[in-house]
This record gives sequence, structure tokens and C-alpha cells, in this order.
Amino acid sequence: MAKSKTKVLVVFYSMTGNVAKLAEAVAEGAGSVPDTEVRMRQVEELVPKEKWTDVMKKVKEELKDIPVASMEDLEWADGIAFGTPTRYGNMTAQMKEFIDRTGNLWLKGALINKVAGIFVSTSTQHGGQESTIITSMVPLFHLGMIVVGIPYSEQRLFSMYAVGGGSPYGASSVSGPMADRMPTGDDLEIAKTLGRRIAEIAKKIRG
Repeated sequence: MAKSKTKVLVVFYSMTGNVAKLAEAVAEGAGSVPDTEVRMRQVEELVPKEKWTDVMKKVKEELKDIPVASMEDLEWADGIAFGTPTRYGNMTAQMKEFIDRTGNLWLKGALINKVAGIFVSTSTQHGGQESTIITSMVPLFHLGMIVVGIPYSEQRLFSMYAVGGGSPYGASSVSGPMADRMPTGDDLEIAKTLGRRIAEIAKKIRG
């Protein structure tokens, strides 16, 4: 009997499109691992439509075909990548609300030993990339997940000569004060590495 595929969920929130670009790269990296099935989902928007900016409207239109994430998606996955912009060194309210709804999954241990990784975007080089990733790890530990980062075998982490993201804690990018700077090529490659690592480790754990 053939083994079922390793299942990786990429769940994210994106207001200006930066995290969405990283999410695509994470999904591509995960999908490059043989016998891996990837599912992309976005968390529910909490900002009322009448408050949406023109940029938000454009991004929401671009992302309209990506379904809204559910608790079933979390149960389905062997590995999960969570993506969020930073809000003062923490995840967004949209991602927090989604994770806060996992109480029943926590109660029955549904996410124990699932692999998790985190990717983020900030406005500035030192705008909270690492603190957002680290604080986002906390609820994942409560859920019993195995959180992974990016080892320095990913040589792009050594880059010092350009504004960019990526750290041992996870993938990231710098969007600029107006959020109009998309992830660099290196940012996207680092994000692919994160996705690939989540899939590879989840595959090993499944046996």
C-alpha cells in the first residue's frame, strides 16, 4: 500500500501583499519535497470593508481565490507555516484571533508533534522581525507543536550588504514604511528553505 503524502499548510495574513509573496515562496519550497501536498490558506480579515485602503482592496482582490483557513486545515496538516506582518513586535490581531480559536484542538491534543515554522514582514530593518517570530512561537509550544527555524547552512543568512530579512528563527522581509517594497530574491529563497525544511522534518516524523 502506497504511503499518503506529507501534508503542509501555509496559513497567512497579508494586508499589503508582502507576506503573501513570502507565503507563495514557502509553499513552493514545501512543494519541492517529493510526495508533499501543499495547501494555502489565509486567515479571516477583521478590518471592516469600509475601512479598507486602496492597497488593501487590490491585495484582497489578488488573494480572493485563496480560501479562508479553518480548524480542519490545521488538523489536516503534518506541518504548518504561519505568516504574519508584525504589529509592534507581535503577530497581527487577525492571526492571533485565528490561533485563539484553537482551544478545542488544544484540548484534544490535535496539533501535538506537528511541525511549525514562522515567516513575517516588517516595515523597517529592525522593526520587530525576530521578536514577532519569537512571540509567535509561544502559542505553538502550548499546542504541542515542534517549531523549526532556518539553520546557517542557508548561506543567505550571512548577507550583510543589503536590506533584507531571514534569521535562524524564520523567514522575513522588509516592506518599507509605505509597505511598497516587495521581498527580495534572497528573502524568497530563504522562505523556500523554511518551507522545504518544514516538509522534510514533517516527512521524517511521519516515518
